Amino acid sequence: MRAIQVGSFGGPEVLAPVEMPDPEPGPGQVVVGMAVADVIFLDTLLRAGWGQEFFPRELPYVPGGGGAGEVLEVGEGVDPAWVGRRVVARTSTGYAERVVAGIEEIVAIPDGLAYEPAAALVHDGVTALGMARLGMPEEGEWVLVSAAAGGAGSLLVQLAAEAGARVVAAASSDDKLALAKELGAEAGVDYTRPDWVERVRELTGGGVSLAYDGAGGALGAETAEAVADGGRWVTYGTGEGFTTPDQEAAARRGVRLHFPLMEGPPAPAEVLEPLELALRRAAEGRWRPAIGAVYPLERAADAHRALAARTTVGKSLLSIRLT
Repeated sequence: MRAIQVGSFGGPEVLAPVEMPDPEPGPGQVVVGMAVADVIFLDTLLRAGWGQEFFPRELPYVPGGGGAGEVLEVGEGVDPAWVGRRVVARTSTGYAERVVAGIEEIVAIPDGLAYEPAAALVHDGVTALGMARLGMPEEGEWVLVSAAAGGAGSLLVQLAAEAGARVVAAASSDDKLALAKELGAEAGVDYTRPDWVERVRELTGGGVSLAYDGAGGALGAETAEAVADGGRWVTYGTGEGFTTPDQEAAARRGVRLHFPLMEGPPAPAEVLEPLELALRRAAEGRWRPAIGAVYPLERAADAHRALAARTTVGKSLLSIRLT
């Protein structure tokens, strides 16, 4: 089978197309013929060697974290009725024609939902729902979403707007801000400008009640400064590494800070319910995954370069076979 392999940690050039033996399912496992692989910014960081204490990768490895496709084979103890079913798989790999997944790592794709939007929700749909549980948007309140045109950010914009919140989108270009407004944001700010936090405070009359940090790093710390006293701040961003806002200052202002990523990746059993809900929301038309770029498998390096350069508007995917 065709796959992409990381033989050494480094830049996008270490993503090498290779031929590998077809995998076989073990007990309690299935083999999924991948149609579309999910690509997230975390993939680029792990490829470079970052985050080994939280997301260990042993070289060589096939990057990715799943996607969408069709069950081709089942292992011992798995109902053979799964064969031929369209599923999403959330695993520790993904950039390959075939991946092995545990039965607890797959969810059936609802009728009427195509492979691409389904794959786009494998991580970002679960992330958005998890962030919303930690900080649920409320009707009429101001909500800030940074990295608002990314996979999870664009979903959070829609979720907050659906809840009746007033959304301020923060992103790095006019095209990204235009997408966020199309998805329901009331206002937008360019967070590459030095005065962007002050601009958010002006727009909202003193700061937002809730902020979702999708950037991480220094931008994540600045996002916390845009929260009004007594507000909530939730981070899921790793684009600039983990963020470290001033926790003492936040405590003085009564701002609640949430760092779910510090707990590491969730167990597969914790993911199934939100993944099913994310797929159902998309199938019902309540969520529109904003897919900005789809690359063939062999161009995985180009997908990583575009993510690192922040040029992708919306979600990135790898197309592995025609769907």
